[in-house]
Amino acid sequence: METPSTPDEAEPAADFFKPTFALILFLSLLACTYSGKKTGKEQALLRSDTGHITDEKKPLAIAKKKKARAKKKIYLTFDDGPNKGTKNVLDIVQEENIPATFFIVGEHVFASHGQRRDWNRLITAENIEICNHSYTHAHNRYDHFYELPETVVKDMEKTREILLPATIIVRAPGRNSWRIDSLQYTDIKKSKLAMDSLQKAGFIVMGWDLEWHYDPKTFQVQNTADEMLTMIDSAFAQKRMRYPNNLVLLAHDQVYHSSADSLQLRTFIQKLKSRDDYELSLVSAYPAIRKHHLITDTIKTVAPAADTAKPVRMDTL
Repeated sequence: METPSTPDEAEPAADFFKPTFALILFLSLLACTYSGKKTGKEQALLRSDTGHITDEKKPLAIAKKKKARAKKKIYLTFDDGPNKGTKNVLDIVQEENIPATFFIVGEHVFASHGQRRDWNRLITAENIEICNHSYTHAHNRYDHFYELPETVVKDMEKTREILLPATIIVRAPGRNSWRIDSLQYTDIKKSKLAMDSLQKAGFIVMGWDLEWHYDPKTFQVQNTADEMLTMIDSAFAQKRMRYPNNLVLLAHDQVYHSSADSLQLRTFIQKLKSRDDYELSLVSAYPAIRKHHLITDTIKTVAPAADTAKPVRMDTL
């Protein structure tokens, strides 16, 4: 038969639980206090259901630096000057303050007083460069002209000797052909020997990727400024150019003799300038030409004398 416990026998158990309970309570309070103090990293990770950081001090977001996208280059070139439209083109180019390249025909410089005046303006203008487009322009009899390669070379050399002693960049009249080191293209095979001869004579032959067409009877442009911009966008999108992301655009001075066509040219230039993905440049900065010059400079080709390197003014002839 069990003996009932007495009050004296129950006291030791009560004494044991008192300090134990106090210790547990202390540890619980300590744990709660610690859990309320979060590190900066932990606070940044605590978010509400809406996705916002609950702490008042939000960590600064580290923005990834985006590399500046390289602009696509456009080389605006004008052929066949100086002629009736050259003055308007030069005025627009200067007023809009853009670079442009004029491929001139030697005979045209001597054709009239007005063309002489335009020539003298060209050689003193800023932001432009002048390149060789032959002396006779083949008198527009291209098939016969290219049958004799030595005649083609002499025609180019005549303009260089008389007007552009330091210029080796040329454009073949009536032909879209290229000869810049390894960049080789001939549009009409019958003229291949003539193009090869120009390159052997030391000339850089530059063609074009896109042309601003005109009516050969009325000399009026066939495309508006907006249509040309669309064509340029398409050419870049489809990579229809000789050198990636570099487009050479051909236009003709005489087309911009009228005020309406001049307005289209000015509008075209202004819209190009407003685009942040395009950049206008001179043809001497064309990548293949720059590489060519690096190679020839390494070979140490003989440069023209300082007093003959500049284009020749007409009043000195």
